[in-house]
This record gives sequence, C-alpha cells and structure tokens, in this order.
Amino acid sequence: MFDPFIAPSGTLLGLLQRGRGDGTLHALAAPRPEALAALNHCVVSDPRHDWQVENRSLYYARLYLDLDGGIEEIERHLGDPDDHTDTEDSRTGLALSVLGHLASYGRDDALALLRRYAATGANWAWALDELALRDDDAGLRSLALPVLGRFPATEEGTAELAAAARDSFEPRPWRLWADDPREAVGARVRAATEQGSFDRWQRQMRPGGPRPGWSVQAVFDWAQQALERGSELHVPAARCLSAVAGPEDRPQIIEAARDGSEGARCAALHYLTEAADPAVLDLIESAALSPSRTVADAAVAAFERMCGDAAVERARRWARRPDALGACAAGILACRGTAQDAPQVLGALREAVRGDGPDAPRLWTLVDGTGRLGIACAAPVLRHVYRETSSSHLRGRAARALAATDPSFATGFAVECLWDCEETTREVAALHAETGDIRVAERLRRLAADPAEEAEVQTAVRSRIGPDAPALRPRDPR
Repeated sequence: MFDPFIAPSGTLLGLLQRGRGDGTLHALAAPRPEALAALNHCVVSDPRHDWQVENRSLYYARLYLDLDGGIEEIERHLGDPDDHTDTEDSRTGLALSVLGHLASYGRDDALALLRRYAATGANWAWALDELALRDDDAGLRSLALPVLGRFPATEEGTAELAAAARDSFEPRPWRLWADDPREAVGARVRAATEQGSFDRWQRQMRPGGPRPGWSVQAVFDWAQQALERGSELHVPAARCLSAVAGPEDRPQIIEAARDGSEGARCAALHYLTEAADPAVLDLIESAALSPSRTVADAAVAAFERMCGDAAVERARRWARRPDALGACAAGILACRGTAQDAPQVLGALREAVRGDGPDAPRLWTLVDGTGRLGIACAAPVLRHVYRETSSSHLRGRAARALAATDPSFATGFAVECLWDCEETTREVAALHAETGDIRVAERLRRLAADPAEEAEVQTAVRSRIGPDAPALRPRDPR
C-alpha cells in the first residue's frame, strides 16, 4: 500500500486521478496536450489508494482512444531503470492493464509493447496475463524462450519456474508451451506444472493448526502462540472452538473472554459472538476498554459480526460513544437499523466527514446506510463525499445513496457517472440518468456497443434502450 498525492477535485488532474466521469468530459474539452499530460501522469503514477480493488485501467484506456493518444510515456515508464529495482506490482500494474485494454481495442502498438515487456520487464508475469487474454497463439509461443530463460536450470530455478506456472492467473500460455515439441520448452514446462501440482497436494496433506481431539485450552494456546509470532488467528481459532467445545466448556470460554491471554480472549470473544451467547455484549463492552489494542480491536470486530436484535438494541446505546466501539455501533445501525435510527446514522455521517474527511474508512457503511434508510437531508453531505473522496468505490456508494435520497441525481451526478471508472457506478447511472439529456442517449448507445463493457452495465443499459423501454429522445431546448 502507498499514499499517492491527489490533486484538488476541481482540477483536471484531480478528476482523472479519482476516476470521475467529469474527468473524461473535462479532458475532452481541454487542450489535447494538457489532457494527455494529465492522463499520462495518472497512468505512470498510479493514483489509487488501494490498487488491488479500485478500477482505472479501462477508464484510462478509453480516454487514450478518445484523445488518440500515443503510448510513448507508458513505454518510457516501463523501460525505466527503476523497473529492475522497484519490482512491486503497484509500479507497473496499472500501465500494463491499460495496455491490455488498448490491445483489446485493436491497438497494435500496445500489443507489441506488452510482448516486449513480457520478454524483458520485471513484472513480466502481469504482462503475460494481459497477453493471455488478448494475444494469438503465435504471439504467446514466441515468448516461451524469453520467459523460460529467466529461470536457470538449477534446483532453485526449477522451483521458481514451478511456482510461476502454478501461481499464474491465466494458464493459457503455459498450456501452449507444454505442447511445444522442443525439449527446452515443452518438457520443461510439463515438469514444472507437475511439480506445482505436487507442491499444492503436499500443502493440502499437511494442514496446520488444531486437529480433532484438541481441547478448548489447546485452541487458546494455539491462538496465543500465533499472536506471539505476529499472526492474528482469532477467527480461525473461534471456528476451531466450535468444533471442540461443548456446553460444559462455556464457563472456561467466558472466563477466557474476560481475563484470558490476548489470543485466548480474542478467540473467545469471536466464538461467543458466533454462538450468540447472551453474555457476549457485556464482555465486548469491557474488552473495548482494554489497554491492549489487539483485544480492543477484536472486541469491535466481534461486535461488527453480530446481526441479531440484541446487537441493534445495544448499538443504539453505544452509537454516541466517542471511540471505535461507538463508530462500529453507528455502522450497525446504518446496516441493520430502522427509520428510528436515521438521526444517529446521519449524525455519525456528518461527524465522520467533519472529523476524518471524505476518505474515512467508516464512511463506507454510513453512506450505504443513508441510502438504505432514505435519509433525504443527508444529500448535501453525500454530494460532498462524492466530489471529494479519492476512493472510487466510496464514490460509487455515494452515488447509490444519492440515487435513493437526492431528486436531482438523475439530471446531475448520474449523467457524469456514465463515464465513471467503476462499472458498478456506471450501472447505477445507466439505471437512473435522465435520458432526455442528449449526452445520456449517446453514451448509453456507446456502452451497449462496447465489447469491453461489463455485462451488468450492458444489462442496465438495455433496460433503458431495449424494445420495451421508453424511446431515448433529446430534451426539448425550450
């Protein structure tokens, strides 16, 4: 994880970094050199806070096509000497994914660059996965020797090759290479894939952790030993307790939840939560005040997993607490509360934005809750979160909440959401955007015809432009 610099939301760069639909619309209206400079900056300096879950690649690839942009800056970035010193996926993953989408749109220069990088670049496995989805058999076969040449014919190199073949996301290149008649290719890949399968089988035959016949105390000891090694296995330990504990063990488990070691206390809290034990809420309240951060966090996590009426009632009492348990309680009301809880959810939403800004982690459930409860007066806060957050996932949640609370959404943010980087946000927009806007009608038709668009988005689009849908007519300028 890393913390990229995000430009202000009112700038072209800030809009593109956030993946907002307005970023594309502003880029198309801006001078082309300025738009391409901002786009290249985003692609070679990944702006995502969580690059593993947020989408940008298709968004940026489409803008390259709309601007008829070249890929020279991407090529320079991939060919930089840093490529062999900073080998983290986050440095080159976005650029490679953008090239993959460009290749799927028929950009031969992107396909050629992916092939060169797969042969020589540090993040070759990512490039190979992109090619596995887009390249022809001949192109993939041509990469066999360059890729296999990365692994020397030593015991260590053979083990690394087996791991690479086993862990690849896309098996197509390896299957092609396994059929290669050359001894240095086909035989070597077949041996590597067989070794990878054997390694996986060995791991499955040697599971770690508790086994049948262990006692409750043995599970507690295992959880504590894992914690001392730096691993938090509270939830797996709770599942083990479910397998070995009986009614006669309840006093021991409650005592562990109250005064046990850190590992035992955390495991016991999670177990009692899963068992819906009537004593667990008081134990959680006590553990949340523990000087041990591990125990306090486990108490909050255990409470967050509860879903009964008793948890909702207790959340109503705790929602005004100024600590993590109070924030969790507000989140539970947002997820499972009723109309009577709307004031507390709204208050928590405002406090989160005011205290922690538009990227606060607790905003996710609170934003969802305002939409679920239909809190109309939350719309101004939701609009602020939508504009300012750097998380495209949180912006999508804000869009869904606005669709349920803000009457102006269909003619406002829903229009720009049709160009958003997240497919779930585009889906919301396709369902709600006012089709009287000529931009909406044109964009819906383009999404319907784009083979790279997600199926869920196209289903939503067809519900608006299909044979049974109202006709798409431009709004009367009068």
